[in-house]
Amino acid sequence: MSKQTILGRVTQLAKANINALLDQAEDPQKMLDQLIRDYANNIAEAEEAVATTIGNLRLMEQDHQEDVAAAKEWGGKALAASRKADELRGGGRTDEADRFDNLAKVALGRQLQSEKEARTAEPTIAAQSEVVSKLRTGLDQMKAKLGELRAKRDELVARAKSAEAQNTMMDAVKSIDVLDPTSELNRFEEKVRREEARAMGKQELAASSLDAQFEELDGLGDSAEVEARLAALKR
Repeated sequence: MSKQTILGRVTQLAKANINALLDQAEDPQKMLDQLIRDYANNIAEAEEAVATTIGNLRLMEQDHQEDVAAAKEWGGKALAASRKADELRGGGRTDEADRFDNLAKVALGRQLQSEKEARTAEPTIAAQSEVVSKLRTGLDQMKAKLGELRAKRDELVARAKSAEAQNTMMDAVKSIDVLDPTSELNRFEEKVRREEARAMGKQELAASSLDAQFEELDGLGDSAEVEARLAALKR
């Protein structure tokens, strides 16, 4: 996988509009769970790729440091060989002096080669360092987005449970409205009133019957008195 592809994916995922995705989802909770899994997988994949990129950068930096050190080392050897040649030439030993001068030239050639390799690697190292910096930033954004996703998912689940509880309560309230227990109480109260009325009616009937009996007794008493007085007159 190329570095540009990795960086592009990190940037795209980091800029994803979660709210827009949720608005389009039929089941937001399932979509969030899937998004969380996708983000976690992408982060793991990106981390592995970024680690490889960083490792390659460190190898280039080590090679660059070795080239710089080699250039310095070959420069020192060239200087030592040149001084030895001058010393030998001063003592009249021209052949040996020429040999050391040739060694100095070889060392200087190696120094130039090491310096070129070091200079050639510097732009690549700078570019790779910039890529690594962007990849690190992208990973940080992805991890922040993953935290946002998880928080959003937890919030959504809590809201869904709350809404479910409210709907259950409202359904119960509706069923109470349809089957209003107070109406049953009213009907029972009405029945009790009717029974009380019947009892009152029976009491009135019983009372009127009793009054009639007493009136009848009173009537019998009057008749007996009349008969008694009539008998007294006849005597």
